Amino acid sequence: MRPLSELVRLPEVTLCAVTSVNVVATVRAMQACLVQIDFADCVLFTDADIAPECPMIRVERIAPLRSSAAYSHFVLQCLPDYVSTSHALVVQWDGHVLDGARWNPDFLQYDYIGASWPQFDDGHDVGNGGFSLRSRRLMALCRDPAFRSVHPEDIAIGRVNRAWLENQGMQFAPRHIADCFAAERSGDPLATFGYHGVFNMPRALGLEDFWTRYRQLDERGTIRPDFWPLLRAVAGGRRGALRVLRMIADRVLDKCRG
Repeated sequence: MRPLSELVRLPEVTLCAVTSVNVVATVRAMQACLVQIDFADCVLFTDADIAPECPMIRVERIAPLRSSAAYSHFVLQCLPDYVSTSHALVVQWDGHVLDGARWNPDFLQYDYIGASWPQFDDGHDVGNGGFSLRSRRLMALCRDPAFRSVHPEDIAIGRVNRAWLENQGMQFAPRHIADCFAAERSGDPLATFGYHGVFNMPRALGLEDFWTRYRQLDERGTIRPDFWPLLRAVAGGRRGALRVLRMIADRVLDKCRG
């Protein structure tokens, strides 16, 4: 842990993570943020019986989240009750701060920033919610009856309701700012403040760190779409053949479990 004097101070920001699965890996992601940044508060929302060793992580017990749609509902409808700062930084087990030195105070000028979506070319391309900065004003508006609360929550904010939110005065970061904030399907995780996406982890964190986190997972559903690229990356690292076999065995086991 760096001395407090060396941390980036963000007294306007609450670090938040919401999960019922992969809780140990989520705590590790939060710790990766906390070793670089001094937040106003840091809250893990979970039903898991966990007491993080890091004293800065405060646990708020919630009802179990049985689906990704339940996650979206909590983030859109419940999260504002726990955030008193002007902004919240939402992280997940596969998305967190990479380099605190790349923090830009101008990020706080916006009500929503997440990694840009390259699949959209209509200007409504910001952005991914798995590692995102959002204002409390925007979070409050997500509970307005006029807001169409759909799943996934980042699509609800960044596309379905974006025009309405902008009419309420909300400002979305432009794509070039979003690409400095985070990388996901676009951008370079070696040049951004943070990232999202398990497919970015071997390059962003290194193979050993990725493997440590992979072994902590109790739910591997988010790996399925990018399983084969991840397998190729792991094959090129230390103990590659054994680790590839382990990942294949895990995949077969997950399929058998349904």
